[in-house]
Amino acid sequence: MNNCVFCGIADGTIPSRKVYEDELILAFYDLEPQAAVHVLVIPKQHITSADDVNETNSGVIARIFEKIPEIAQKLGLKDGYRIVTNCGQHGCQSVKHMHFHLLGGEQLGGRMV
Repeated sequence: MNNCVFCGIADGTIPSRKVYEDELILAFYDLEPQAAVHVLVIPKQHITSADDVNETNSGVIARIFEKIPEIAQKLGLKDGYRIVTNCGQHGCQSVKHMHFHLLGGEQLGGRMV
């Protein structure tokens, strides 16, 4: 997808601090962390948002959730973590490429907003 920053990160044209990578997904540190540990996990394939997940691309989303516990363990998140995705304007989705925020490394607040 043209001008998609996460597509650029996924294809290596934009640098990132990678935590995990395989043929389908990439995890890297967020540039503006909201917790002691803040990693973004993205599909390499461009999927705009949760609204665009369907039977042809849902396998890559399943892969993300299969790998998140491994990534969390690698990051030392032994006491728990939070996974967040935003969808659309009212959901405050800032990058129009589906991504999951993996947050932890400290006691997070009890409220989601």
